[in-house]
Amino acid sequence: MKKSLFSKTLSALFTTLAASIFMASSAMAEDCPHGDLDERFCDRDGDLVADAPTDSSKWLDPDTLIFAYTPVEDPAVYKEAWADFLAYMEKTTGKKVVFFPVQSNAAQIEAMRSGRLHIAGFNTGSNPLAVNCSGYHPFTIMAGADGSFGYEMEIITHPGSGIEKVEDIKGKTLAFTSPTSNSGFKAPSALLKKEFNMIADRDFTPAYSGKHDNSILGVANKDYPAASIANSVKKRMLKRDVVKEDQLKTIYKSQTFPTTSYGYAYNLKPELAANIVKTFETFPWDNADGTPSSLKVEFSKNGEAKFIPITYKEHWSVIRTIDSANEVSYACK
Repeated sequence: MKKSLFSKTLSALFTTLAASIFMASSAMAEDCPHGDLDERFCDRDGDLVADAPTDSSKWLDPDTLIFAYTPVEDPAVYKEAWADFLAYMEKTTGKKVVFFPVQSNAAQIEAMRSGRLHIAGFNTGSNPLAVNCSGYHPFTIMAGADGSFGYEMEIITHPGSGIEKVEDIKGKTLAFTSPTSNSGFKAPSALLKKEFNMIADRDFTPAYSGKHDNSILGVANKDYPAASIANSVKKRMLKRDVVKEDQLKTIYKSQTFPTTSYGYAYNLKPELAANIVKTFETFPWDNADGTPSSLKVEFSKNGEAKFIPITYKEHWSVIRTIDSANEVSYACK
Protein backbone atom coordinates (compact mmCIF):
# COMPACT_ATOMS: atom_id res chain seq x y z
CA MET A 1 0.00 0.00 0.00
CA LYS A 2 2.84 2.38 0.90
CA LYS A 3 4.65 1.60 -2.31
CA SER A 4 1.55 2.34 -4.32
CA LEU A 5 1.03 5.68 -2.60
CA PHE A 6 4.70 6.58 -3.12
CA SER A 7 4.48 5.61 -6.78
CA LYS A 8 1.44 7.85 -7.22
CA THR A 9 3.30 10.71 -5.58
CA LEU A 10 6.26 10.25 -7.88
CA SER A 11 4.01 10.01 -10.93
CA ALA A 12 2.48 13.34 -10.05
CA LEU A 13 5.90 14.86 -9.60
CA PHE A 14 7.20 13.52 -12.89
CA THR A 15 4.49 15.47 -14.72
CA THR A 16 6.54 18.59 -14.00
CA LEU A 17 9.75 17.07 -15.34
CA ALA A 18 9.37 18.39 -18.87
CA ALA A 19 8.99 21.92 -17.58
CA SER A 20 11.96 21.51 -15.27
CA ILE A 21 14.18 20.22 -18.07
CA PHE A 22 13.10 23.10 -20.28
CA MET A 23 14.01 25.57 -17.56
CA ALA A 24 17.41 23.96 -17.11
CA SER A 25 18.20 23.84 -20.82
CA SER A 26 17.19 27.47 -21.32
CA ALA A 27 20.02 28.55 -19.00
CA MET A 28 22.72 27.03 -21.18
CA ALA A 29 25.83 28.91 -22.24
CA GLU A 30 24.94 32.31 -20.78
CA ASP A 31 27.68 34.91 -21.29
CA CYS A 32 29.01 34.98 -17.71
CA PRO A 33 31.85 33.55 -15.59
CA HIS A 34 31.56 29.77 -15.16
CA GLY A 35 34.75 28.57 -13.48
CA ASP A 36 34.54 24.77 -13.21
CA LEU A 37 30.75 24.91 -13.38
CA ASP A 38 28.86 23.49 -16.33
CA GLU A 39 28.40 26.23 -18.94
CA ARG A 40 24.69 26.56 -18.23
CA PHE A 41 25.52 27.96 -14.76
CA CYS A 42 26.98 31.34 -13.80
CA ASP A 43 29.33 32.24 -10.96
CA ARG A 44 29.51 36.03 -10.93
CA ASP A 45 30.43 36.32 -7.25
CA GLY A 46 33.26 33.78 -7.37
CA ASP A 47 31.95 31.51 -4.62
CA LEU A 48 32.33 28.45 -6.90
CA VAL A 49 28.62 27.56 -6.81
CA ALA A 50 25.94 28.39 -9.36
CA ASP A 51 24.16 31.73 -9.01
CA ALA A 52 20.39 31.84 -8.96
CA PRO A 53 18.99 32.79 -12.39
CA THR A 54 18.63 36.54 -12.86
CA ASP A 55 15.45 35.94 -14.87
CA SER A 56 12.64 35.24 -12.38
CA SER A 57 10.75 33.22 -14.99
CA LYS A 58 13.46 30.55 -14.56
CA TRP A 59 12.94 30.20 -10.81
CA LEU A 60 11.56 26.89 -9.59
CA ASP A 61 8.73 27.07 -7.03
CA PRO A 62 7.13 23.58 -6.85
CA ASP A 63 4.13 22.74 -4.70
CA THR A 64 5.95 19.60 -3.51
CA LEU A 65 9.59 19.60 -2.47
CA ILE A 66 11.68 16.48 -2.94
CA PHE A 67 14.40 15.74 -0.38
CA ALA A 68 17.05 13.03 -0.69
CA TYR A 69 19.70 11.89 1.75
CA THR A 70 23.00 10.49 0.46
CA PRO A 71 22.58 6.83 -0.60
CA VAL A 72 22.78 4.33 2.24
CA GLU A 73 22.28 0.58 2.56
CA ASP A 74 18.74 0.88 3.90
CA PRO A 75 17.06 4.12 2.78
CA ALA A 76 13.93 3.21 4.78
CA VAL A 77 15.84 3.78 8.01
CA TYR A 78 16.72 7.31 6.97
CA LYS A 79 13.23 8.06 5.75
CA GLU A 80 12.14 7.56 9.36
CA ALA A 81 15.15 9.44 10.72
CA TRP A 82 14.31 12.53 8.68
CA ALA A 83 10.55 12.36 9.34
CA ASP A 84 10.40 15.03 12.08
CA PHE A 85 12.73 17.33 10.17
CA LEU A 86 10.71 17.12 6.96
CA ALA A 87 7.49 17.74 8.89
CA TYR A 88 9.13 20.89 10.28
CA MET A 89 10.20 21.92 6.78
CA GLU A 90 6.58 21.70 5.64
CA LYS A 91 5.73 24.30 8.29
CA THR A 92 8.60 26.66 7.41
CA THR A 93 8.11 26.48 3.65
CA GLY A 94 4.35 25.93 3.36
CA LYS A 95 5.09 23.09 0.94
CA LYS A 96 4.54 19.37 0.97
CA VAL A 97 7.91 17.62 1.41
CA VAL A 98 8.60 14.08 0.19
CA PHE A 99 11.59 11.89 1.05
CA PHE A 100 13.09 10.31 -2.06
CA PRO A 101 15.26 7.22 -1.36
CA VAL A 102 17.97 7.47 -4.03
CA GLN A 103 20.00 4.36 -4.75
CA SER A 104 23.30 5.84 -5.94
CA ASN A 105 25.30 9.06 -5.98
CA ALA A 106 24.96 9.21 -9.77
CA ALA A 107 21.16 8.95 -9.55
CA GLN A 108 21.06 11.67 -6.91
CA ILE A 109 23.19 14.03 -9.00
CA GLU A 110 21.14 13.39 -12.13
CA ALA A 111 17.88 13.94 -10.23
CA MET A 112 18.99 17.42 -9.18
CA ARG A 113 20.46 18.18 -12.60
CA SER A 114 17.14 17.37 -14.27
CA GLY A 115 15.04 19.37 -11.79
CA ARG A 116 13.49 16.40 -9.96
CA LEU A 117 15.37 16.94 -6.69
CA HIS A 118 15.20 20.19 -4.76
CA ILE A 119 16.94 19.64 -1.41
CA ALA A 120 19.57 17.05 -0.58
CA GLY A 121 22.37 15.79 1.55
CA PHE A 122 25.36 14.86 -0.64
CA ASN A 123 28.29 12.89 0.73
CA THR A 124 31.78 14.37 0.85
CA GLY A 125 33.17 12.95 -2.36
CA SER A 126 30.14 13.68 -4.53
CA ASN A 127 29.85 17.36 -3.56
CA PRO A 128 32.14 18.74 -6.31
CA LEU A 129 30.31 16.91 -9.09
CA ALA A 130 26.91 17.84 -7.65
CA VAL A 131 27.96 21.50 -7.44
CA ASN A 132 29.49 21.69 -10.91
CA CYS A 133 27.06 19.53 -12.86
CA SER A 134 23.77 19.86 -10.99
CA GLY A 135 23.74 23.41 -9.66
CA TYR A 136 23.80 22.11 -6.09
CA HIS A 137 24.20 24.87 -3.47
CA PRO A 138 25.52 23.40 -0.19
CA PHE A 139 25.23 25.65 2.86
CA THR A 140 25.22 23.55 6.03
CA ILE A 141 26.62 20.46 7.70
CA MET A 142 25.90 18.53 10.90
CA ALA A 143 28.22 19.15 13.82
CA GLY A 144 28.65 18.36 17.47
CA ALA A 145 27.30 20.62 20.20
CA ASP A 146 30.66 22.42 20.30
CA GLY A 147 30.61 23.05 16.54
CA SER A 148 33.18 20.40 15.69
CA PHE A 149 32.63 18.27 12.61
CA GLY A 150 34.36 15.89 10.27
CA TYR A 151 37.73 14.24 10.78
CA GLU A 152 41.31 14.51 9.61
CA MET A 153 43.70 12.20 7.83
CA GLU A 154 46.84 11.69 9.88
CA ILE A 155 50.14 10.06 9.06
CA ILE A 156 51.38 8.46 12.25
CA THR A 157 54.57 6.74 13.35
CA HIS A 158 55.91 5.34 16.60
CA PRO A 159 58.67 6.77 18.83
CA GLY A 160 62.05 5.39 17.80
CA SER A 161 61.06 4.79 14.18
CA GLY A 162 63.56 7.33 12.93
CA ILE A 163 60.72 9.22 11.25
CA GLU A 164 60.39 12.81 12.41
CA LYS A 165 58.78 14.33 9.32
CA VAL A 166 56.96 13.11 6.22
CA GLU A 167 60.09 13.17 4.05
CA ASP A 168 61.70 10.61 6.39
CA ILE A 169 59.26 7.98 5.08
CA LYS A 170 61.30 7.79 1.86
CA GLY A 171 62.83 4.36 1.53
CA LYS A 172 60.58 2.95 4.25
CA THR A 173 57.10 1.40 4.40
CA LEU A 174 53.87 3.38 4.71
CA ALA A 175 50.75 1.42 5.61
CA PHE A 176 47.51 2.25 3.83
CA THR A 177 44.18 0.61 4.64
CA SER A 178 42.65 -0.18 1.24
CA PRO A 179 42.55 1.48 -2.20
CA THR A 180 38.90 2.49 -1.73
CA SER A 181 39.49 4.42 1.50
CA ASN A 182 39.64 8.22 1.41
CA SER A 183 41.85 8.87 4.42
CA GLY A 184 43.41 5.42 4.24
CA PHE A 185 44.63 5.76 0.65
CA LYS A 186 43.14 8.35 -1.73
CA ALA A 187 43.76 11.48 0.32
CA PRO A 188 47.29 10.61 1.46
CA SER A 189 48.27 9.49 -2.04
CA ALA A 190 47.13 12.80 -3.50
CA LEU A 191 48.55 14.97 -0.74
CA LEU A 192 51.90 13.19 -0.63
CA LYS A 193 52.29 13.63 -4.36
CA LYS A 194 51.18 17.27 -4.41
CA GLU A 195 52.92 18.55 -1.27
CA PHE A 196 56.00 16.32 -1.03
CA ASN A 197 56.46 14.85 -4.53
CA MET A 198 56.32 11.39 -3.00
CA ILE A 199 54.79 8.46 -4.89
CA ALA A 200 54.17 4.90 -3.72
CA ASP A 201 56.59 2.24 -5.06
CA ARG A 202 58.95 4.97 -6.23
CA ASP A 203 59.69 6.75 -2.95
CA PHE A 204 58.30 4.35 -0.37
CA THR A 205 56.87 0.85 -0.10
CA PRO A 206 53.09 0.72 0.35
CA ALA A 207 51.48 -1.90 2.58
CA TYR A 208 47.77 -2.56 2.99
CA SER A 209 46.41 -3.40 6.43
CA GLY A 210 42.73 -3.67 5.44
CA LYS A 211 41.38 -1.41 8.20
CA HIS A 212 42.26 1.75 10.11
CA ASP A 213 42.44 -0.05 13.44
CA ASN A 214 44.84 -2.59 11.93
CA SER A 215 47.10 0.22 10.73
CA ILE A 216 47.00 1.97 14.10
CA LEU A 217 47.76 -1.22 16.01
CA GLY A 218 50.45 -2.05 13.49
CA VAL A 219 52.22 1.25 14.17
CA ALA A 220 51.71 1.02 17.94
CA ASN A 221 53.22 -2.47 17.94
CA LYS A 222 56.01 -1.40 15.56
CA ASP A 223 54.90 -3.68 12.73
CA TYR A 224 54.71 -0.62 10.46
CA PRO A 225 57.04 2.38 10.71
CA ALA A 226 54.23 4.69 9.54
CA ALA A 227 50.59 4.62 8.49
CA SER A 228 47.89 6.87 7.08
CA ILE A 229 44.71 6.76 9.14
CA ALA A 230 41.46 8.54 10.00
CA ASN A 231 42.00 10.22 13.35
CA SER A 232 38.38 9.61 14.33
CA VAL A 233 39.26 5.90 14.59
CA LYS A 234 42.42 6.68 16.54
CA LYS A 235 40.45 8.80 19.02
CA ARG A 236 37.98 5.98 19.67
CA MET A 237 40.82 3.48 20.16
CA LEU A 238 42.56 5.79 22.60
CA LYS A 239 39.32 6.24 24.57
CA ARG A 240 38.93 2.46 24.79
CA ASP A 241 42.60 2.08 25.85
CA VAL A 242 43.29 -0.18 22.88
CA VAL A 243 46.42 1.90 22.28
CA LYS A 244 48.24 4.49 24.38
CA GLU A 245 49.14 8.06 23.48
CA ASP A 246 52.85 7.38 24.01
CA GLN A 247 52.81 4.60 21.40
CA LEU A 248 51.92 6.95 18.56
CA LYS A 249 53.24 10.16 17.08
CA THR A 250 51.52 12.27 14.41
CA ILE A 251 53.79 13.76 11.74
CA TYR A 252 51.10 15.01 9.35
CA LYS A 253 47.52 16.14 9.84
CA SER A 254 45.31 17.17 6.95
CA GLN A 255 42.66 19.83 6.87
CA THR A 256 39.37 18.65 8.28
CA PHE A 257 37.42 16.54 5.85
CA PRO A 258 33.78 17.60 5.87
CA THR A 259 31.03 15.04 6.09
CA THR A 260 27.66 15.14 4.31
CA SER A 261 26.62 18.64 3.26
CA TYR A 262 23.03 19.82 2.86
CA GLY A 263 21.81 22.26 0.27
CA TYR A 264 19.31 23.11 -2.43
CA ALA A 265 19.03 23.43 -6.20
CA TYR A 266 20.42 26.74 -7.47
CA ASN A 267 17.27 27.70 -9.39
CA LEU A 268 14.77 27.58 -6.53
CA LYS A 269 12.84 30.80 -5.98
CA PRO A 270 15.03 32.91 -3.65
CA GLU A 271 12.31 33.22 -1.00
CA LEU A 272 11.90 29.45 -1.01
CA ALA A 273 15.65 28.90 -0.78
CA ALA A 274 15.78 31.30 2.18
CA ASN A 275 13.03 29.36 3.97
CA ILE A 276 14.93 26.12 3.38
CA VAL A 277 18.02 27.64 4.96
CA LYS A 278 15.85 28.84 7.86
CA THR A 279 14.57 25.29 8.34
CA PHE A 280 18.06 23.96 8.97
CA GLU A 281 19.01 26.93 11.14
CA THR A 282 16.00 26.71 13.44
CA PHE A 283 15.11 23.00 13.53
CA PRO A 284 14.56 21.91 17.17
CA TRP A 285 16.53 18.71 17.78
CA ASP A 286 14.25 18.00 20.75
CA ASN A 287 10.47 17.85 20.53
CA ALA A 288 8.23 20.20 22.52
CA ASP A 289 7.66 17.47 25.12
CA GLY A 290 11.40 17.08 25.65
CA THR A 291 11.78 13.83 23.74
CA PRO A 292 14.48 13.67 21.06
CA SER A 293 13.43 14.21 17.46
CA SER A 294 13.78 11.33 15.03
CA LEU A 295 16.80 13.15 13.56
CA LYS A 296 18.49 13.38 16.95
CA VAL A 297 17.79 9.73 17.74
CA GLU A 298 19.68 8.64 14.63
CA PHE A 299 22.46 11.18 14.26
CA SER A 300 23.37 11.66 17.91
CA LYS A 301 24.94 8.20 17.57
CA ASN A 302 27.71 9.97 15.66
CA GLY A 303 27.89 12.83 18.17
CA GLU A 304 26.00 15.29 15.96
CA ALA A 305 23.73 17.79 17.66
CA LYS A 306 23.11 20.73 15.34
CA PHE A 307 23.57 22.23 11.87
CA ILE A 308 26.29 24.79 11.25
CA PRO A 309 26.88 27.00 8.18
CA ILE A 310 29.59 26.05 5.67
CA THR A 311 30.71 27.15 2.22
CA TYR A 312 31.74 24.92 -0.64
CA LYS A 313 34.64 27.24 -1.47
CA GLU A 314 36.23 26.96 1.97
CA HIS A 315 35.19 23.63 3.45
CA TRP A 316 35.64 21.55 0.30
CA SER A 317 39.01 23.02 -0.68
CA VAL A 318 40.89 19.95 0.53
CA ILE A 319 38.56 17.64 -1.40
CA ARG A 320 39.15 19.66 -4.57
CA THR A 321 42.90 19.40 -3.95
CA ILE A 322 42.61 15.63 -3.69
CA ASP A 323 40.48 15.43 -6.82
CA SER A 324 42.93 17.59 -8.74
CA ALA A 325 45.88 15.46 -7.70
CA ASN A 326 43.98 12.34 -8.74
CA GLU A 327 43.02 14.02 -12.05
CA VAL A 328 39.29 13.81 -11.34
CA SER A 329 37.19 15.62 -13.94
CA TYR A 330 34.07 17.60 -13.07
CA ALA A 331 32.88 17.56 -16.68
CA CYS A 332 29.23 16.58 -16.90
CA LYS A 333 28.49 13.39 -18.79
